[in-house]
Amino acid sequence: MFVSRWSRICTLCSRVAFCSRGGGGRWRTLTGHRHASLTEEPHWVTPAPTRFYHSQFGDLYKNESVQRYLQQLMDEYKELSERLQQAHLNETDRKVLMKRHTELLPVANVFERIEQALGDLEEVLSLLHSSAAAKDEDEQLTQLLKEEEAQMSRRIVTLREDLIKALVPSDPLDSSNILLEVVAGRTTGGDICQQFTREMFDMYQGFAWYKNWDFEVLNYTPAEYGGLHHAAVRIAGESVYRHLKHEGGTHRVQRIPEVGLSSRMQRIHTGTMTVIILPQPVEFDVHIDPKDLRIDTFRSRGAGGQSVNTTDSAVRVVHLPTGIIAECQQTRSQLQNRDRAMRMLKARLYQSMMGKETEQRHTARKQQVGSRSQSDRIRSYNFSQDRVTDHRTGYVTRDIKEFMKGGEALHDLICDVLRHSETEALLEVVESSSSLKPTESGRSAD
Repeated sequence: MFVSRWSRICTLCSRVAFCSRGGGGRWRTLTGHRHASLTEEPHWVTPAPTRFYHSQFGDLYKNESVQRYLQQLMDEYKELSERLQQAHLNETDRKVLMKRHTELLPVANVFERIEQALGDLEEVLSLLHSSAAAKDEDEQLTQLLKEEEAQMSRRIVTLREDLIKALVPSDPLDSSNILLEVVAGRTTGGDICQQFTREMFDMYQGFAWYKNWDFEVLNYTPAEYGGLHHAAVRIAGESVYRHLKHEGGTHRVQRIPEVGLSSRMQRIHTGTMTVIILPQPVEFDVHIDPKDLRIDTFRSRGAGGQSVNTTDSAVRVVHLPTGIIAECQQTRSQLQNRDRAMRMLKARLYQSMMGKETEQRHTARKQQVGSRSQSDRIRSYNFSQDRVTDHRTGYVTRDIKEFMKGGEALHDLICDVLRHSETEALLEVVESSSSLKPTESGRSAD
C-alpha cells in the first residue's frame, strides 16, 4: 500500500515538474476512480466559496430529505440499467424502462461527475499532506497542489448546484410563448391605477427588448391623462413563459400624484393593477365551433387619427358556451383585429381547459387575477421610498426608475423568484417521495 501511494506521488510530481518546465502548460490531476461519499468530505477540506442565492441551492444539497431522495433515484437508475441488460424483456416493458432511464440520465451524469470530482479532490489532498510531511518540501509543488485543491472545491460546489437544478421538476410549458395582459385595478386608486398600468406595460415592453423577444400588441385601451385601462400583447422568444409565469398577480403602487391637491400636500396614494400570464404552447390547437361564437363590431375607443375610431373596425368575440370574451381594436383593418381577437380567445380557452389540471397540481396556489385587492398583492412599488419589494420571497431592490425600465434589475428579481419557486417545487417532490416511502417499505415487508 505504501509503495502504491508513493508511486502515485512520484507520478504526479513528475507531471507537475514537466508542466512547470513547459511554461505554458497547466497541471492536471490524475483521474480518480475511487468512489468517495457524496455527502461526506475529508475534514481537512478547505471551505469552498459559496454563491448565496435566495433559494440557497448549496444549502438545499445538504438537506437530509434531498439526500435520501437523491439516493433513491440513483438506486432506481442502477436497477433500471441492470434490467435493461436483460435479454428476455419484451418491447413494451423495454420502452417503459427506457423512458424512465432517460429521465434519470441527466441526474445520474451529474452525480457521477461529483463522485469523480470528490475522488480527485481526495487524491490531491492526500498528495498535499504527503508533501507537507516530507522533510525536503517542494514549495512550488505545494503551491500547485493548493491551487488545484481550491479549483476542484469550487468545481464541486458548481456541480452540486447543477445536480439540484437537474432534480427540479420541469414544466412542459416553460418553452411556450405567452399572452400577457395588464389590467388597471378597479377597487382603489382611480387615475393612479391607470397611470401605473401604463408604466407596467412599458416595463414589460422594455424587458422583452432586453431579452430580445418579439412583442406584438394585440389590444391597447388607453385611459385619460396618459393612463391605460387594459392591454394585451403576445410575447414570443426563448423560454418566455419560464421567465414570466410568476409575474401574474396583483401589483401594488404607492406614490404621491404629480398634480392636484395630494401632490401639494405630499399625500401618498395607493393603487393596484393586475398582470395575467397565459401560456401559448407551440403545439396547442383549440377547436372552436363557429356556431359557438358571437362576433360584434364597433368603433374603436381612444384617440383618433387615420380613421381608427371613425369606422367599425374594432372586433369583440364572445365564446357563448363559456362566456369568455376577447376584443381587439388595435388596427384599422377589421380582419386583422378579428384574427388577433381569435388568437386571444384561443389562449384564454386553452388556459380555461388547463385550469382544472393546474388547480389539482397546485391547490395551494392562488389564482393570478385574485380579487385585485391589496391583500392579494405579490409585489409593491413604493415610489416615495424608491423601493420595490416582492412579497413572496422578500426580495428588495432600490432605484425604482431603473427597475421600471425593464432591464437587468427586473431580470435579477425574476431570477430570484424563479429560484425560490424551483426550490419549493423540489421540496414538494421530495416530501411526496418521503410520504410514499413508508407505504412501499410496508408492502415489501408484507
